[in-house]
Amino acid sequence: MKTVLHKADTRGHADHGWLNSYHTFSFAAYQNPERMHFGVLRVLNDDQVAPGKGFGSHPHDNMEIISIPLEGDLEHKDSMGNVTTIKEGDVQVMSAGTGIFHSEYNKNDDKQVKFLQIWVFPNKRNVEPRYDQISIRDIEKKNAFYQVLSPNPDDEGVWVHQDAWFHLGKFEAGAMDTYTIKKEGNGVYVFVLEGTVDINGQQLEKRDGFGLWETDSFDLKSHTDSRVLLMEVPMGLGSIGR
Repeated sequence: MKTVLHKADTRGHADHGWLNSYHTFSFAAYQNPERMHFGVLRVLNDDQVAPGKGFGSHPHDNMEIISIPLEGDLEHKDSMGNVTTIKEGDVQVMSAGTGIFHSEYNKNDDKQVKFLQIWVFPNKRNVEPRYDQISIRDIEKKNAFYQVLSPNPDDEGVWVHQDAWFHLGKFEAGAMDTYTIKKEGNGVYVFVLEGTVDINGQQLEKRDGFGLWETDSFDLKSHTDSRVLLMEVPMGLGSIGR
């Protein structure tokens, strides 16, 4: 097994007043040649948006974009005609493909919104743009990982144009679970949303990131009440669509 540890306080940081953002990987003004990506996982931004503020309309193409709200309500509008609100308990995905424009705003004037913005390189380029969102409340499990994203439209959760699987887990103190890699050669990037956990002897705390590859499985033990996101992705950039 190979691993890489990214402690929370080593992330890039940008405070724009209306936006307070932490970057696990190089993004915008934060450029670190040793933190460009984890396999095809390109962006993991931990964003807090002030009341009533947000990102104006801007373009994307050839990227799988996943948003996971952690607190508050995020209003989404895009060039495909979608006008929706996502909130804690939802997962949103966009395949930017041949190109889209979208905006994201904090829907509330009295509280901030917190969400994860995640970009994954696709294995197919110039696909027809696509939007989807789901509530994960019906599939949420206690003290076990549950799938929220996969490559298969018929699977549980949303789907993307990539051999990637995302799982969330909410654990009580002392709970344990084992994660088994879905596809040979993939790695997993672990991101701790809340609490303190141990993965194969490595202790991780809130907002720490931990990448593992060249392994078939790993064990997690929760030391406190915790919430964890697993992002299994291909490690080779040859799996990016050309």
